Amino acid sequence: MLERQRKGTGLPEQEPAMSQVHWYAAYTRAQHEKRVAGELGAREVEHFLPLYSSVRRWKDRRVQLELPLFPGYVFVRLALRDRLRVVQIPSVVRLVGFGGMATALPDTEMEIMRSGLSERLRAEPHPFLTVGRRVRITAGPFAGLEGVLKRKKSSLRVVVSLDLIQRSVAVDVDAADVQGVMSKKGADPLPPVFVSVASKGLEFP
Repeated sequence: MLERQRKGTGLPEQEPAMSQVHWYAAYTRAQHEKRVAGELGAREVEHFLPLYSSVRRWKDRRVQLELPLFPGYVFVRLALRDRLRVVQIPSVVRLVGFGGMATALPDTEMEIMRSGLSERLRAEPHPFLTVGRRVRITAGPFAGLEGVLKRKKSSLRVVVSLDLIQRSVAVDVDAADVQGVMSKKGADPLPPVFVSVASKGLEFP
């Protein structure tokens, strides 16, 4: 009888999941990302707020600002049983998820992104993008991430998207550090024109 009651409540299945540590996306009030990061630090919650430099013109002067790479989001790493330490922060709206339950982000990809962005490499927000020639970064700080290849003047960029929050970032890569992602039909290699054309300094839409 006791066993049936436990199965009916689903608690045995939920408890291990609630105690596992994963990365989650905390959705914040507009322009409150840095404030939330400060609160998380004070509460000793592991978090990640990637920033990028942007130069803005104000009247007669130019100002360099450090802005959130993923506007509206701060990433936290914790067990769901400790989620109140995050959602009780006034500027946090919720942990992103479905059906009232927070959804974990891919741990491996988040660790690669955090490590790569900590080196202050060039990265900037990009309109959410999932369609295009998919590649995998094979070398450098972002090795292991997959995204969509883009050309920009004399450089190549890979647009990495987080589907859960519908946000993308573009990171600069060397042509030698990417390879086509295998598809069901076989390899999808980069054609030579991808490297040779991009190296001529031409800009494509």
